[in-house]
Parts: sequence; C-alpha cells; structure tokens
Amino acid sequence: QVQLVESGGGLVQPGGSLRLSCGMSGFPLLYYSVAWFRQAPGKEREEISCISGVTGHTSYADSVKGRFTISRDNAKNTVYLEMNALKHEDTAVYSCAAPGEYKDCRMPYTFWGQGTEVTVST
Repeated sequence: QVQLVESGGGLVQPGGSLRLSCGMSGFPLLYYSVAWFRQAPGKEREEISCISGVTGHTSYADSVKGRFTISRDNAKNTVYLEMNALKHEDTAVYSCAAPGEYKDCRMPYTFWGQGTEVTVST
C-alpha cells in the first residue's frame, strides 16, 4: 500500500520561503506522478503543481507559477515543493497525492497524504 507523508509546513512571513516534502513509502517513487494540492479556509481544494513519473514534465497553476518549484529525488522516495515569495493568500493546508503507478498527472488520484499547514503572516 502506498503511503504519503507531508512535512515542512509552518509559519512564515510574507516574502519568505518554505520547502515542503512528500515522502512515499510502500513502493518505489520512480514511476509515480505526484501532485501538490492546497485548500485554504472556506475555499475549494486546488491542484497547484504536479511532476510526472511518466514523462518528467512539471506543471503549475497560474497562482504559483514562477514562485513555486516542484522536484523529485527518486533515491529518497521524496517529492519537494519549494515555495518562494510567499503571500498571505498562500496560507492553506498543503497535501500531496498520487495516482497509480505509471499513471500521469491529472489521472484520478488514489493516494493522499494527511496534509501540512502553511501560514503566511506577520
């Protein structure tokens, strides 16, 4: 069974940076696509980035493009989300998710982490 565990959330000032990690256990990460989602209070969940385990392609929502970078270290079974120039509106619970092995981004996401909270505030 695939398990995903996020870490790295916390309180950061506007303009600051954080790096989130999504660790996979149960299976090798190599051929899994992994997406990052976030859900702010009172808002719908939003997919903000994905890295394909099929093509290596990365994608970003317009709201984070140019500020966030997704990457993966298959040897560590971990996907990262580097977040820079953080804004108040980036405050949310961030979760990672994966579809089944060999499936690309935006296929139905089967496996989900529990989430890590990011608060951008002075």
